Amino acid sequence: MINSKFAEMLGIKYPIIQGGMAWIADSSLAAAVSNAGGLGIITGNAPVDWVRQEIRKAKKLTDKPFGVNIMLLSETAETIAKMACEEGVKVVTTGAGNPGKYIDMWKKHSIRVIPVVASVALAKRMQRSGVDAVIAEGCESGGHIGELTTMTLVPQVVDAVDIPVVAAGGIGDGRGAAAAFMLGAQGIQLGTRFLVANECTVHGKYKERVLKAKDIDTVVTGTGTGHPVRVLRNRLTRQFKLLEKDGASIEKLEELGRGALSRAARDGDIDNGSVMAGQIAGLVHKEQSCDEIVREIFSEVEDDLNRMESMIKK
Repeated sequence: MINSKFAEMLGIKYPIIQGGMAWIADSSLAAAVSNAGGLGIITGNAPVDWVRQEIRKAKKLTDKPFGVNIMLLSETAETIAKMACEEGVKVVTTGAGNPGKYIDMWKKHSIRVIPVVASVALAKRMQRSGVDAVIAEGCESGGHIGELTTMTLVPQVVDAVDIPVVAAGGIGDGRGAAAAFMLGAQGIQLGTRFLVANECTVHGKYKERVLKAKDIDTVVTGTGTGHPVRVLRNRLTRQFKLLEKDGASIEKLEELGRGALSRAARDGDIDNGSVMAGQIAGLVHKEQSCDEIVREIFSEVEDDLNRMESMIKK
């Protein structure tokens, strides 16, 4: 069993967080991950009434802690930040911005705050703001990404801050988790592996595309907009690449991408939709329950760490 002060801080059994994937991370998935001993997350990148409803559904499905992810650039961010307090959410993870102006409010309601960071500078700033931990996310992850890889980002963030660091990006099994712990992380965050969980309600065609993915099937689009996104290759990504090559305006690129994730995740249009997934997709080959995923990963972690210990000469 992994001894993790980070897990103790959150009141969970295993130091694993489920990514707050937009249009995907609902009460069904979040509650299942929490019941499995991790920290389930409900996406906050959605209409406020929907998020509130999913929080209340999750409370009926689990008595374990779960959280909400808030994309700070979203028009509804402030409303959802307040609603998290009203609904008694235990943890808030954030992305795409600085949560500083909400931290005092969240702390007054005993909410743990864990922002995603893509650089050492941002991690330091978040520590000064009083957050409880940071998620150092490498560019191997699906969805919106930074520039540094997990392997390079995590140890530099670990050395730069005194709060727990959660590793994210390119982690899909016990080997990746063990590597993250060796880099100094106290927890891990997974998105792509949970995409194919039995309890994940994403469209079946989306799951099937992830399960069939090969190691080189992801591509980064949106570099011209300043908001790069890692997705699986399809007709939409080819259109994006052609427009970017031709120097299309940001407005034209954004128009092409508008509603693309919903088309893939909810409607199952995996040709013209945005099938966000990490580079680890090529390692994901089976659907399992969240409980099976979590147990398998941490069983593998123990085996891998014991194997490493046996390689050391005394």
